[in-house]
Amino acid sequence: MTTYTDLRAVFLNCTLKRSPERSNTQGLIDISAGILRRQGVQVEEIRAVDHDIATGVWPDMTEHGWDTDEWPVLYSQIMNADILTLAGPVWLGDNSSVMKQVIERLYACSAILNDRGQYAYYGRVGGCLITGNEDGAKHCAMNVLYSLQHLGFTVPPQADAGWVGPAGPGPSYLDEGSGGPENDFTNRNTTFMTWNQLHLARLLKDAGGIPAHGNQRSEWDAGCRFDFENPEHR
Repeated sequence: MTTYTDLRAVFLNCTLKRSPERSNTQGLIDISAGILRRQGVQVEEIRAVDHDIATGVWPDMTEHGWDTDEWPVLYSQIMNADILTLAGPVWLGDNSSVMKQVIERLYACSAILNDRGQYAYYGRVGGCLITGNEDGAKHCAMNVLYSLQHLGFTVPPQADAGWVGPAGPGPSYLDEGSGGPENDFTNRNTTFMTWNQLHLARLLKDAGGIPAHGNQRSEWDAGCRFDFENPEHR
């Protein structure tokens, strides 16, 4: 029987609401995190807006003019995990400002290499959860999932889920009478996303990550071209 008790997962909640204010996004996180915990996965949940994250595209912005920056600590938590799920609300049909900042800071660390010369996020699984009371969930997921795979995360099938309710102003996910927590489509997709993350994380961990050939930045910089041929005449 497959076990997952050696896996770790991080949920980064990119709500605009500081703790302890109720986060509708947290309501959807609870479903996915609950499945993981029932499989023995160690889960950490981070509400990004509670932390002093500097703006910028360097790993530690205190080296670039900022007095404080908690991102290096959060980055170490992400790097200790096998699964990263970014979760956030829809605002004006797009991701929240906090989500955009988190993605920028993930990008800031994307040039760091692992001990095999690959980009550091290789071997980790990504996914996203989106909530709101306006249209745009798939647009937001498209942006998040593209960003994660571009940075080196591996994205499984059906790696997103969301709930936005009827188009136009209306109740949010956790509001009484919204129908969000009972929505079968959302519950199914959240469950499928979570299990696909689990399956892929298990495969990657057992395989030792992404094979280190043809994707090693350190080897490319040293002159290795992995069967790429660049003819002298075009």
